[in-house]
Amino acid sequence: MPEQPRDADVERALERLLFDEGGPDHVGGVNRRRFLGRGGAAALGLTALGSALAGCSIEGEAQNAVDAKKKVTVNHPKASMAGMVWANWPLYIDEHSLKTFDKRYGTKVKYVEEINDNFEFFGKVRQQLATGRDIGRDIVTLTDYMAARWVRDGYTTPLDKKNIPNIKNLVSNLKSINYDPQRTYTLPWQSGGTGIGYNPKKTGRKLESVNDLFDPAFKGRVTMLSEPYDTACLVLLGMGIDASKASIDEILKAIDKIKTAKDAGQIRRFTGNDYTTDLAKGNVWVSVAYSGDLVQLQADNPDLEFIYPKEGAMLFTDNMMMPKPVSHPYGAEVLMNYYYEPEVAAKVAAYVNYITPVNGAKEVLLKTDPDIANNPLIFPPDDVRARLHAYPALTPAEEREMQSAMADVTGA
Repeated sequence: MPEQPRDADVERALERLLFDEGGPDHVGGVNRRRFLGRGGAAALGLTALGSALAGCSIEGEAQNAVDAKKKVTVNHPKASMAGMVWANWPLYIDEHSLKTFDKRYGTKVKYVEEINDNFEFFGKVRQQLATGRDIGRDIVTLTDYMAARWVRDGYTTPLDKKNIPNIKNLVSNLKSINYDPQRTYTLPWQSGGTGIGYNPKKTGRKLESVNDLFDPAFKGRVTMLSEPYDTACLVLLGMGIDASKASIDEILKAIDKIKTAKDAGQIRRFTGNDYTTDLAKGNVWVSVAYSGDLVQLQADNPDLEFIYPKEGAMLFTDNMMMPKPVSHPYGAEVLMNYYYEPEVAAKVAAYVNYITPVNGAKEVLLKTDPDIANNPLIFPPDDVRARLHAYPALTPAEEREMQSAMADVTGA
């Protein structure tokens, strides 16, 4: 394996990549809230730096593989919350709600906005995790595919649900997921959908299908995300395959279909979140897009629409998890329980504009902010929720194969 960048070099490179342009409210020139919208590793996962972080192996890693289907009983008694640390993404919380928690419980949670990419964050802490050392965070908030890796490799502490009675408010479609069927290790924080954003004034018709991405009438006016967890899996749904259960061979077939379209000139380019600029300006007509982004874009350009295709859409979820080992399990669980109060979840949903996992939040917002409560991109109706699919649970080797195949198509 080629020599990997030293930790300090990685940090400096990341700082330059993420924060050099646009000031403190921008990430590489992209609004930070929109930057959150990507469900995969678009920012780093396909770059040389991301590959270095994702591909490097550590001696002794994953020796304690966990069977998440196995029932686990844990007991985390009441204990001091002092010194609790929560690692999350930037601009992903209503911080007033956190201050209310601190006041209610007489504590001070150290809230760190340090997760800018799943692979980058994992690269910072994986050696400690692999050797069983405390990483100094009590809650981390990671996207499904990375959460799956942590669960599988034994890097997470199981939840004592006696301390989280509000888990009863978890929406039905997220009560189970392929990598954590009983939600023994993970609790959803926020979700977003990957579907199609488009301008019907440009396309000349309403869109409804994944396969509209391949309509020759839109040749050269289509963008797709570089991240295969989003794009390839969405294309799989259009092929009639349940992406959440897809094999690596099926995913590679979807990537082949994308390659054929690229070679035919159908796809203008592959993007990270920068597709938003082209879509808003009309340079492209149809994009694989994130629901959270379109909430923002429609405020500036009401002509734009977002659809959850009739075949289904991909659902990414960022999950609250406790690393293993963890210093404050009781406090972390009390904090999770607090954010599953509908009144608190409603405040978060109103701020971040993503899909809340908490039943009852919509009813609160119907009284306080009906525009948000009635926005189907933030509160999808039941028939849409039924069509949302989780990412497939791939092994690290399969994940590398998928990323490599997609990189060959995108030119990354």
